[in-house]
Amino acid sequence: MEFPKENFSGWYNEVVEAAGLVDKRYPVKGMHVWRPYGWKIMGNIDSYFRKIFTEYGHDEVNFPLLVPETEFKKEAEHIRGFEDEVFWVTHGGLDPLDVKLILRPTSETAMYPMFSLWIRSHADLPLKVFQIVNIFRYETKQTRTFIRMREVHFFEAHTVHRTYDEAEEQIQEDIEIWKKIAKKLALPYRIVKKADWDKFPGAVYSLGVETIMPSGRTLQIATFHQYGQNFSRPYGIRYLKEDGTHEYAHQTTFGMSERLLGAIVGIHGDDRGLILPPEIAPIQVVIVPIVGSKKERVLEESKVLYQEIKDSGFNVHLDDRDNYTPGYKFYDWELKGVPLRLEIGPRDLENNQVVLVRRDTGEKISVKREEYLDMISKLLEDIQKNLLSRAEAEMNDKIKYMESIEDAKSFSGVASVNWCGSEECGRLIEEKTDKKIIGSPLDEHRPGRCVICGKETNILAFVAKPY
Repeated sequence: MEFPKENFSGWYNEVVEAAGLVDKRYPVKGMHVWRPYGWKIMGNIDSYFRKIFTEYGHDEVNFPLLVPETEFKKEAEHIRGFEDEVFWVTHGGLDPLDVKLILRPTSETAMYPMFSLWIRSHADLPLKVFQIVNIFRYETKQTRTFIRMREVHFFEAHTVHRTYDEAEEQIQEDIEIWKKIAKKLALPYRIVKKADWDKFPGAVYSLGVETIMPSGRTLQIATFHQYGQNFSRPYGIRYLKEDGTHEYAHQTTFGMSERLLGAIVGIHGDDRGLILPPEIAPIQVVIVPIVGSKKERVLEESKVLYQEIKDSGFNVHLDDRDNYTPGYKFYDWELKGVPLRLEIGPRDLENNQVVLVRRDTGEKISVKREEYLDMISKLLEDIQKNLLSRAEAEMNDKIKYMESIEDAKSFSGVASVNWCGSEECGRLIEEKTDKKIIGSPLDEHRPGRCVICGKETNILAFVAKPY
């Protein structure tokens, strides 16, 4: 399974299928069937979402899938962004519906009519909720598993606040939450402010979390949106202030999706398949007995090891399949990205040891039986850190400052150029490079001249081809 940068797409499609993450043969374009192994990985990510957002004071909710057209139309700018992307439900049985319904593309138009009923007073604020659901977009471009789908496994957090400044504080808290998520998933990233023409429909501004795939293309893996009062006004989300007057609330959202798993596959994978960060791997340690001439003893000891590792709190699997060779099992678990393999055979029994093999480096380590649990803990921690540090280094190599449009156009990664911030120059940058302005990095500035108009500026624009 070769991992050539020039055919990343082919490698990606092959490894997603071969590793048993999803089955793409479902007879609706852009909708796949999650297979058990892939669903366990996604489930581990979801479990962390639930844990961390609950710690930060969010409550989980679950809203209906269908949204009435009447509610969908209340926010005109939102409609302009989504009306050509939604799936419409027009009939109930054979009878035309009086009010058409949509399958949610996101949940603003489903949630906010209810928020207007829930929120009455300043005492009801802030409201902080999240849900993990599927959303639906009528995607007409080429679909790609996890990255561009018509049915998307989606996380969305929605918050409501008294003032714009309090909503801004929520955005900063969301960024802190994201930092912990990125560390958990071992994903490198840059946070950018989206150009006004590229922000979420209805938002005051949008921030995107961007990573870079091995192909050099960017992948947006999370978003933060400041809505101000742009949704509270059409949906009537008002609260009674302490002085007895009413005011429209301010809102934010934080969204992520199964794209996170696509990023993990692409960024950490190699020519042997997946490499999963230990903190979200369904199987952190796989035991492969090499039975030789002492089958019963090796299998008996393997079962003891399995129980000890399980009791120590690790996700462990014992591969005691009779009809496969150890070599096949090595290949199979490397393909699935299991972080650590434990081998034990007759010679290891004699020497009172086991052999541990790292998936990220291939390093083999012989360790005494009485020390192996501590070594497993140490190695899993080191693998997690190594995956992130080398991914960050690889991403940094794909971002280069460019002084000219010609250099930005020819660069295969992310070109960082000076931009005056105007839409006119931004559109020309995109036209002349045949790429997109991904956004302006939040914490990076560099004095220079706009590559289009020559105006002095310290604003940078990341220019690349996105997925």
